[in-house]
Amino acid sequence: MGSLKGRDLLKLSDLSTDEVMELLDIAAQLKSGKLNPRVTVNGHPPVLGLLFYKASTRTRVSFSSAMYHLGGQVLDLPLNATQVSRGEPIADTARVLDRYLDILAIRTFEQSDLETFAKEMEIPVINALTDLEHPCQILADLQTIQETFSTLSGLTLTYVGDGNNVAHSLMIGCALVGMNVRVATPKDYQPLSEIVELTEKIANGQSEVLLTEDPIAAAKGAHVIYTDVWASMGQEDLAASRIPIFQPYQVNDQLMSYADKDAIVLHCLPAHRGEEITHEAIEGKQSKVWDQAENRMHAQKALMASLLGAV
Repeated sequence: MGSLKGRDLLKLSDLSTDEVMELLDIAAQLKSGKLNPRVTVNGHPPVLGLLFYKASTRTRVSFSSAMYHLGGQVLDLPLNATQVSRGEPIADTARVLDRYLDILAIRTFEQSDLETFAKEMEIPVINALTDLEHPCQILADLQTIQETFSTLSGLTLTYVGDGNNVAHSLMIGCALVGMNVRVATPKDYQPLSEIVELTEKIANGQSEVLLTEDPIAAAKGAHVIYTDVWASMGQEDLAASRIPIFQPYQVNDQLMSYADKDAIVLHCLPAHRGEEITHEAIEGKQSKVWDQAENRMHAQKALMASLLGAV
């Protein structure tokens, strides 16, 4: 996996199909205990910086645990604890952090801010969520699907809800591994056209890419039913007004009845039970949500070990 050493992961399409599959293999070996690398950088344990402009539970804790398991250290850098919050240019902060850290994960709003950090830094920079994409989440999602079905190619994933950053990365991830992807959203909440075009280019006619306003049509025969909150971080003031618009896209027993009999339920969390997903769906026997959450740690451990040249 030496090809990833020193690289950034700013969007999922930065990875090739072979690289995604190898990361998933490494993540599985890490989870099973067959692989247990101890990482060093220039003779010292690596230092991971977490620079988060947004709230986080799973991403913060999973990255931290993963780095500790690799033998490294973690510096948590909430925005209000840095000079960025007082107007220091991103480029200045980036050049300084580059001298202190060995790898940096950033959760922010604008993809362009993430890209500025990466441009100014020599160390690997990881997208820990932007408004455009959430690539680390999707690596964990693919790991969970592969664990369940022992394969990825040819399966069908249906995403219902808001055409947001998670939907964007899911589309690209499915296309990279040969999965069919269907996205059901209200008319005015579809994924960005450039993401759709990129997904279709990657799929190259070898797998299905479907956008629809009909959640039932999208769910028919699907192996994975996936949803996310209807109002993402930064959109909390819109949450109440979105409920009647998105209600037909709720993941519930009725929608699951149209999916494959062995279909699984995924949700990237946090979940609003009674809105985008019912209590019965997220806690039911088809739910793999908690395995999915755990796999954030294993997938990110694989990613960081690869970017640091340890595997």
